[in-house]
Amino acid sequence: MLSCFDIADYFISIANETGSFISNLKLQKLVYYAQAWHIALHDSPLFEEDFEAWVHGPVIPSLYKEYKSFGWQPIFKDAAPELSDDVCQFLDEVAEEYFACDAYELEQMTHAEDPWNRARGDLAPDEPSNEVIKKEWMKEFYGARVKED
Repeated sequence: MLSCFDIADYFISIANETGSFISNLKLQKLVYYAQAWHIALHDSPLFEEDFEAWVHGPVIPSLYKEYKSFGWQPIFKDAAPELSDDVCQFLDEVAEEYFACDAYELEQMTHAEDPWNRARGDLAPDEPSNEVIKKEWMKEFYGARVKED
């Protein structure tokens, strides 16, 4: 099975190819949407790692730590993920929908959606949390969006 790092490398490679700015915050949200839509469309996760409902939206702690040293700056890394054509095509579709958004827009989008809010519960907006955003919640929420289209 793929890991969140494989998916992150794909988005980093797009940023490298297009000269786009990709921060840790933006990367987390792109990887989140890839997972969410894969679960909704294919009824299976793209990777095993779980997202937590952090203040600035969904985060995979190990992925965050990998790129923490970049802070709010763009991630500079040579990335050449080896993914199947099917996965690349799927990730291209995710990128087409979300890549042009900046990190703040993506954060606001996740804050308006049920899975992150459900995991946060009644926490104050600035209160830290490591509550897991359950994959079932992602399937329910994004699966309902698939049916709307």
